[in-house]
Amino acid sequence: MSQPVFRFAPSPNGALHLGHAHSALLNHDRAKAVGGRFLLRIEDIDTDRCKPEFEQAIYDDLAWLGIDWEKPVRRQSEHFGEYRDALEKLIKADLVYPAFLSRGEVRGIIAEAEGRGEHWPHDPDGVPLYPDAERGLSKRTRARRLKAGEPFAWRLDMEKALEAVGTRLYWEERGSGAEGETGKVRARPLLWGDVVLARKDTPTSYQLSVVIDDALQGVTEVVRGRDLFHATSVQRLLQALLGLPAPAYFHHELILGPDGRKLSKSLKDTGLKSLREAGVTPGQVREMVGL
Repeated sequence: MSQPVFRFAPSPNGALHLGHAHSALLNHDRAKAVGGRFLLRIEDIDTDRCKPEFEQAIYDDLAWLGIDWEKPVRRQSEHFGEYRDALEKLIKADLVYPAFLSRGEVRGIIAEAEGRGEHWPHDPDGVPLYPDAERGLSKRTRARRLKAGEPFAWRLDMEKALEAVGTRLYWEERGSGAEGETGKVRARPLLWGDVVLARKDTPTSYQLSVVIDDALQGVTEVVRGRDLFHATSVQRLLQALLGLPAPAYFHHELILGPDGRKLSKSLKDTGLKSLREAGVTPGQVREMVGL
């Protein structure tokens, strides 16, 4: 039996908070309990928002918590070529298409539909699905618009993708989902519509890069927050399309703030550095996150 491989994969775009500590410690603890490996991955595909000082802070925070990891650390910004290769496979298979609609144009299309009394579908995160009007653009039209330098995003043609692999996709859930799902869970990627896999100026997206990274690093156990439970459906589909192995998943409960909402970097929730400077100990952090 192969050695289990776990990973913690934060983005260096702000300070780590208690929610990150919970996930990192849970991954580290579970790896040690089964004699597995623990990897740290820096997910920095957003080169505008990700900063070296935040990356260094991640190392400092994890070391303070008593977490050690294998080296070298995989940094996504150093592997854009690998993500591009995967995207090219999907382009050649005619499973993705260039989408040119701006946010304003999308809002306009949705507003017109709703004005006619139509119900516009939303993804599990509550975001309106992308209109499917561009799926049928001719190759000549697409080539002309690409040559003209129009802004675009590569979107997965969800209908073609599901035709290619079938709709009966599953993953092994060792935690629990939003409604208590566990065990063999059926993937429902259709709920997400034509998701973005890359943009003109960024050769990948979270959904694409995470499945490539997990496969190349041999990750067998993905332990992460329940807020990513539904996203697993898209990742499971991409694994099937690209012929990648599927790890087991463990989606854990989230650490919530006093107001009941999920902790967030953007809302500047209390960071681990601030807790450390206030005299909180790593042991107390464990107690705070229920470990």
